[in-house]
Amino acid sequence: MRLPHLLALCLPAFFTALPASATAPEDIAGSRPNIVVIYMDDMAYADIGPFGAKGYSTPNLDRMANEGRKFTDFSVSSAVCSASRSALLTGCYHRRVGLSGALGPQAKIGLAPAETTFAEVCKSAGYRTACHGKWHLGHHPKFLPTNQGFDQFYGIPYSNDMWPLHPDTIRRQQKDPNDPGNWPPLPIIESIAGQPPRIVNDNVQPADQEQMTVELTRRSVEFIKNQSSDKPFLLYLPHPMVHVPLYVSERFRGKSGAGLFGDVMMEVDWSVGEILSAIESIDQQKNTLVIFTSDNGPWLSYGNHAGSAAPLREGKGTQWEGGVREPTLMWWPETIPAGTTCETFCSTIDVLPTIVELTGGEAPERKIDGHSIVDLMLDVPGAKSPHESFVGYYGGGQLQTIRNERFKLVFPHAYRTLGDREPGKDGMPDGYAMTKSGLELYDLDADVSETTNVIEAHPEVVKQLQAAAEVYRQQLGDKLQKVKGSEIRGPGKLNENEPQLSW
Repeated sequence: MRLPHLLALCLPAFFTALPASATAPEDIAGSRPNIVVIYMDDMAYADIGPFGAKGYSTPNLDRMANEGRKFTDFSVSSAVCSASRSALLTGCYHRRVGLSGALGPQAKIGLAPAETTFAEVCKSAGYRTACHGKWHLGHHPKFLPTNQGFDQFYGIPYSNDMWPLHPDTIRRQQKDPNDPGNWPPLPIIESIAGQPPRIVNDNVQPADQEQMTVELTRRSVEFIKNQSSDKPFLLYLPHPMVHVPLYVSERFRGKSGAGLFGDVMMEVDWSVGEILSAIESIDQQKNTLVIFTSDNGPWLSYGNHAGSAAPLREGKGTQWEGGVREPTLMWWPETIPAGTTCETFCSTIDVLPTIVELTGGEAPERKIDGHSIVDLMLDVPGAKSPHESFVGYYGGGQLQTIRNERFKLVFPHAYRTLGDREPGKDGMPDGYAMTKSGLELYDLDADVSETTNVIEAHPEVVKQLQAAAEVYRQQLGDKLQKVKGSEIRGPGKLNENEPQLSW
């Protein structure tokens, strides 16, 4: 449901006649295409060829851009793992569903089973569904993907660094054996809907992590090629990479010439190629939408094991553009116009309502915040951003930013930055410094790097964005202003008598 129109800066929507060769939105509504969502972890804006990657090649992602559409102003809800994933899956700001930050092995909460995921939308339309990769929306059985609309799941329950063999964890343990930051063993979980989940590996080792991208790709290809079903399919492939610690198979180790990070990105690109080839092998390329994007920007303190958000400001853990603007590609031959670029603002929260329109599946009964972007995907003349305003929450419920198509207002808040500090190297991080923003306004059309505060030049914009922010504040709260919010539904909670996974 869209907020009341508060911003005068958004142009009214209009649609001119489509060229004869173009696909109109009404022609594909409810057409039930196969859908693949590839979701990277901590991958930065400039980490793939179509967005300026240097030092290594990504030919399969280049192909997606050449045969599909590039989105240059595509944002996540929050620059951290669990919050970002909850927004993608539900079409809601993460605040609405009550998840913030990154859930760890001790968490007793997860995505509430009452929330509707895009997998459940697809199931209502007769799809078969799979999730292979990193879940990170609750690791206990009631929160796992197979209780959220997926027929099958194989992968890890949270980030691959929540692990006792993380090099930084080992370093800290060597310095202080009583360091409380240690982790339990990292498991690999496999589950089938309707059956109890099972732990297929209760103690992941470095050799297992080296094969993770390969194994997730193998299973995904197998799922796509399943010839025993004539149902359309949804594949959600949330890669654990390029989250640190970085691992790559022997096939790509040392092959990029750009260090371990380049090797890992080359393997991810190979994985994309395998997915596209699998789709083509069953002659479904003209009936399959593939979306490639990431959960948040780079973990900059890891230096050469983190990517580059250039030319954007900051990275993961901040609501600056380097933390939330993600490199995004959409591929659907002969439906999405080839070799095109969308510069119009949209977001991961728009994926679920887009899937509703494409599949004809049941829309969530609960209020969501996203909107279908089919017209932007198809490059419909006159298509505009579905968002009159868009908020950025971080820090456990701080309303830190609000933007429209052109301007971004930043509220005073503390944030982490490397500043002039040297980052870490070769898998070992260096610490951030904390600094604070003021009330600042940035013209993202003219200054995507957020270098020049133009608040004095646009008082009317500040007033409009502040008014819009107040509506969000009353609905979704604001820790900075000590406002609780009336529309926060809250996460799912684990009761003492419910099954728990342990290892």
